[in-house]
Amino acid sequence: MFIDKARIKVVGGSGGNGIVAFRREKYVPHGGPAGGRGGNGGSVILEVDKGLRTLIDLQYNKVYKAERGTHGEGSNKNGKNGEDIIINVPPGTSVYDNDTGNLLADLVVPGQRFIAAEGGKGGRGNTSFVTSVRRAPSVAENGMPGDERNLRLELKLLADVGLVGYPNVGKSTLLSVVSAAKPKIADYHFTTLKPSLGTVYLDVGESFVIADLPGLIEGAAQGQGLGHEFLRHIERTKVIIHVIDVSGYEGRDPIEDFHDINKELFDYRERLKDLPQLIALNKFDLINEKELVQDVIDYFEDLGFKVFLISAATGYGTTELMRQAYVLLEEVWANEPETKDIEMVIVPPPIDDGTFEITKEDGIFVVSGPIPKKLAIITDFSSKESLYRFQGLLKKHGIIKELKKMGVQEGDTIRFDDLMFEYYPDSE
Repeated sequence: MFIDKARIKVVGGSGGNGIVAFRREKYVPHGGPAGGRGGNGGSVILEVDKGLRTLIDLQYNKVYKAERGTHGEGSNKNGKNGEDIIINVPPGTSVYDNDTGNLLADLVVPGQRFIAAEGGKGGRGNTSFVTSVRRAPSVAENGMPGDERNLRLELKLLADVGLVGYPNVGKSTLLSVVSAAKPKIADYHFTTLKPSLGTVYLDVGESFVIADLPGLIEGAAQGQGLGHEFLRHIERTKVIIHVIDVSGYEGRDPIEDFHDINKELFDYRERLKDLPQLIALNKFDLINEKELVQDVIDYFEDLGFKVFLISAATGYGTTELMRQAYVLLEEVWANEPETKDIEMVIVPPPIDDGTFEITKEDGIFVVSGPIPKKLAIITDFSSKESLYRFQGLLKKHGIIKELKKMGVQEGDTIRFDDLMFEYYPDSE
């Protein structure tokens, strides 16, 4: 089964908490701090697997959550990092943020990785807070939660040559003749509802991947029928073979069909005009007289196209067509600009931008945003020393200053998500 779209939720593991601990050694009555930090949470990682062809496995598991880090321990023992989760995807997978629609990664090279949801950092233990004047701190941090994202994955086939044309013009038959692919073939429209891939072998060291793209209809570029489902697969191809039924048995006009299909292609992506096209006039076996279609051949040749009379059913003319496709591919490959090495590990942009916002609702000052949220998460409010540190961090990040600008007074209520407390100037 060919599945080329999937939606999943990915959640990085939370970091473990740091702890407050002190050395308890014989003859050392006032031992120093010995609290270890928590382990980092595991990440959810997408990795390209060249052996995969569809996204079908992601249809059955919609949520992927990595392991959390363990908490720190005494004797300066750090917690264990959580295990990563690796999700294998086929080459050609584009990764989008399903909430914003932003493209996050384009995965095309086997082994390429994308960190879809990074694990949270482990909290620091009290050993990390020792200073020259603070020899025995009783403060530790909680671990941070991991990133959380809703993703949309789309597979765009990595084919060198794409077969396009109206339904039932013989694209599937042509693919089965020139490669080992075995697409569904029948004498009715829309037999092909999912793309098929095959490899054409011409000679030693001469091969390419060819894709049978499902038949297009008028309005496909605007999403009519399964338009966008079909059209996105042609974006990565380098050469187009335009398959046209020249037999006239269905009463179609070959020239009109050609322009209609190209209109859909170019309306979808104008840059597809730059791809070289070969014209394959198929079903020639049903007429077997070149003179009957010479005017069609002349028309396309006058436009500058190379034209091939073929019969996918008998194999007539298909070898010459594939050879010319390979010649065009060699020209494209030779003229391709040198590209930078594709980054093998892609780290997505941070979910939050590090800002904060203060609003006033029913007399309560509401502080929101990633900075205050992070400070609230890492703080152990059961510890008086941690509370003092929290207040100092509010001042450091400018939150106290902004509250003063907004007119905060002694005794006013301040809310951080679910956390509420009263403001006193002495707490600065």
